[in-house]
Amino acid sequence: MTRSLLPGILAMAAIVVASNILVQFPYGDWLTYGAFTYPFSFLVTDLTNRFQGAVAARRVVIAGFVAGLLCSLVGSQIMGEFGPLVTLRVALGSGLAFLLAQLTDIHVFNRLRDGSWWKAPFISTLAGASLDTAVFFSVAFAAALTFIEPGNDVSWAAEMKPLLGHGPALPFWVSLGFGDWLVKLALAAIALIPFRLIVSNFIKRVA
Repeated sequence: MTRSLLPGILAMAAIVVASNILVQFPYGDWLTYGAFTYPFSFLVTDLTNRFQGAVAARRVVIAGFVAGLLCSLVGSQIMGEFGPLVTLRVALGSGLAFLLAQLTDIHVFNRLRDGSWWKAPFISTLAGASLDTAVFFSVAFAAALTFIEPGNDVSWAAEMKPLLGHGPALPFWVSLGFGDWLVKLALAAIALIPFRLIVSNFIKRVA
């Protein structure tokens, strides 16, 4: 079982590590490059679930969670311009969001796995990605949760600015989260292509 899970574990760990590195590099005003790699973690989870079931998928998720913890530990020891690259709130938000989102993805996928081929991967990713965005950005930046890490000044995230530069005035972290969520939605649709190709190729090989 462990050997058969190795490709999924390695793929998940690679995505998590790459995303933790790329999140340090901004892309425009509301995104980082990590926003374009992290959503593919749901593809890894869904493929593992499709081929090996929910138990295997959860094991892959735990491996990704451990990889994320290690990244947070390393990041907390690296000092940037405004303090450690990874603060307690960011580490807590990241880990909690990852676990809740991925486990939700697995649950929803299982409920829909016998329906049309695209429903399980797309809707489960949509549910998981939405939860991931809401949990991470709230825990990491919402003013109401300042008590988690009082010494961490995130007042910049609470500044009232137009949503994505054009909408109603909201805390800046809401624009960060909304932009991230839109990317996740787009990549959830794009990820259906490799999901379909990989599953179809597997079916042909075993037929």
